[in-house]
Amino acid sequence: MAQIPGKLIVPKNVTDALREVKYPGNDKDIVALNMVHEIRIAGRKINFSLVFQKSNDTHIEPLVIECEEALKKHLGEEVEIENNIAVKFLHDMERPVLPGVKNIVAVASGKGGVGKSTVAVNLAVALAGTGASTGLIDADIFGPSIPKMFGVEDVKPMGVKIEGRELISPVIKYGVKFLSIGFFVDTESPVIWRGPMASNALKQLIMDADWGELDYLLVDLPPGTSDIHLTLVQTVPVTGVVIVTTPQDVALADVLRGTNMFQSKSIDVPVLGLVENMSWFTPEELPDKKYYIFGKEGGKALADKLGLKLLGQIPLVQGIREGGDDGVPSAAQPGSITGSAFVEISKSLDHQVNIRNIRRAPTKKVEITRK
Repeated sequence: MAQIPGKLIVPKNVTDALREVKYPGNDKDIVALNMVHEIRIAGRKINFSLVFQKSNDTHIEPLVIECEEALKKHLGEEVEIENNIAVKFLHDMERPVLPGVKNIVAVASGKGGVGKSTVAVNLAVALAGTGASTGLIDADIFGPSIPKMFGVEDVKPMGVKIEGRELISPVIKYGVKFLSIGFFVDTESPVIWRGPMASNALKQLIMDADWGELDYLLVDLPPGTSDIHLTLVQTVPVTGVVIVTTPQDVALADVLRGTNMFQSKSIDVPVLGLVENMSWFTPEELPDKKYYIFGKEGGKALADKLGLKLLGQIPLVQGIREGGDDGVPSAAQPGSITGSAFVEISKSLDHQVNIRNIRRAPTKKVEITRK
């Protein structure tokens, strides 16, 4: 393998280099033995965890040195690796990532433009309004919009030290704890990241933040299906997913792909229900009028066809757009048409989660092995 000094290092470069490090007395390398975890890369600086079964393993120090030598050999002498390999033991790795979080709910959509982030933000605010301790992660890495929707674009999350660990303290507004990659990038520049970089960013929002005790942690996923979706289900046990759509046939067709991905045998995350957004247009001055601009009850028909719960329908009104632009979510506006709709959807979601937790065992993290 040739050295790649000066070029972008990605996790695959690291694992490829470490495949030449064999565990003594075993013909398998440390990557094949699943000993390499939590790879993080910042420029030429590499951090990862090397996991051993027992704390009295006599091969710990020699293997750490071999790893350092292998990375310098294949990635260049200027790579920063000394003292960046964290030695861990199997019992440490088996601890839950978010022990204080009762339910992790992904909010997804088959395509963009259906108002998924708007639904995620308002659903989080509505849940918090019911008294549930609620968090929200903006995992739409390439198009983060949640800071604007909460009106906190200029806020920078603070750091906090807990039990010797430096963690990110989530921003809190309307009773919701939330984090977004938008807090850490230039909002006027496009986020151009390869898949591994985006996945590592999501892991840091999950694992390196002080989420504390939560009844719900919502995760706003990018539209479609991507590495981000796989990273989420491999990092934490997801309780279930909410799919957002509009009544349009073109949006409904994409719902099937998203639903099938989560319900596939290899992932097996329950779909808690559908939310139909932009169900009809209602002028705020004429709250009894309904104009079905994008079709009528397509989401309801699809939910019935798939045997899923329709959690609710959100009308299209000017106020929901203004609230998103002004940083005042509709769910934070008591008595508004859409605010009331989100309150009902939050109650429906809470009911579906309770049913899911009674009928099914907790979801396990997805283990996807690569040969």
